[in-house]
Amino acid sequence: MKKAVLIVNPSSGNEEAQEYEKLVKEKLTDIFNEVEVQHTRDTGDATKFANQAVKDKVDSVFAMGGDGTVNEVISGLAEQEYRPKFGFFPLGTVNDLARSLNISMEPEEAIAELDLARRIALDIGKVNENYFMNIVAVGGIPEAISDVEVEEKTKFGKLAYFTSGFKQVLKDESYHFELEIEGEKRTIESSAVVIALTQTIGGYGHIVPEARPDDGKMYLIYLKNQNVLEMVKSVPDIIKGIDHSTDYIGYQPFTEGSLSVKEEVDLHPSVDGDEGPGLPLCFKILPQHLEIYVGPQKK
Repeated sequence: MKKAVLIVNPSSGNEEAQEYEKLVKEKLTDIFNEVEVQHTRDTGDATKFANQAVKDKVDSVFAMGGDGTVNEVISGLAEQEYRPKFGFFPLGTVNDLARSLNISMEPEEAIAELDLARRIALDIGKVNENYFMNIVAVGGIPEAISDVEVEEKTKFGKLAYFTSGFKQVLKDESYHFELEIEGEKRTIESSAVVIALTQTIGGYGHIVPEARPDDGKMYLIYLKNQNVLEMVKSVPDIIKGIDHSTDYIGYQPFTEGSLSVKEEVDLHPSVDGDEGPGLPLCFKILPQHLEIYVGPQKK
C-alpha cells in the first residue's frame, strides 16, 4: 500500500492552510491508498512528524505551509537512510524554493498541478547541524530581515523585508568575515554575506541565474560595500542577476566552506528565513539528496 503523510501548519498564510487542507487531502486520496494528516503546533513538530514518516517508510511526505515549515520537514528527512519522496504546497510570504521549482504561488493551482511523475533530485545544504533549501544570510541586513514579526509579514508581504533591510542599510554597519572556500582562505569586509542554493532570493527571481536545484553547488554572494553609497551602487548588479564578481558584489560557486567573524559580536544568521546557529559556520552540499515533486515547466 502506498501511504502519504501530509504535514500542515494551520497558521501559515494568514491561516489559509485550514481553507486548502481539504482540497489537498482529496487530491492525495485519489493518488494514495492511505493519507495521514498531521498538524503542527510548536516549532519542531514538522521535523518530528517527518522523522516518524521515515521510520514508517511511507512513500511520500507533503508539507503545507511557508518556508519555515518546508525547512522543518526537509530537516526531518535529510541524511536518513530511507528518505520518502517529498512535495509541498506553498503558503506564506516568500516561498523561494517553490518559485525555483515552478510550483504555483496560488494554492489551488499548486494542488491541481501535482503530478507524481514530475520530480527531480533536489540538493540540500547543511550548515553546522542544520539544513537549508534556499539561503543562509549573515550580517546586519539579514539579521534585521529575520527579525521581521509574523504579523508584519502577513500584513505587508515582501515589503516588510525590504523596509527592515533598508533601515539597516542606513546604519552603515559592516563586519570583517573570515572565509574558507574550497580550502582557500580570505578575509572580506561586508554588511551581508549570503549562501544561496536557488535562483530566487527573498521572492525576487533570477538573482542567481546559473543556480539549479540539482547542480550540486552553493553560491557565495557578498556585498563589498564600505559605505552606504557603495551599498546603493550594488543594487543594479543584484537586480540584473549575479553570475560573476563586480566592483560591488563578490560571487563564487562552491561545494564546501566555512565562515567566521573577527569582531566580538553575537551574529545569528538567517537560515531559510528563520534564526540559525551562531558563528562560526561550516557549509557543505548534499547533492541530489531528496526526490521532490515539481511544477510544470513554464512556457
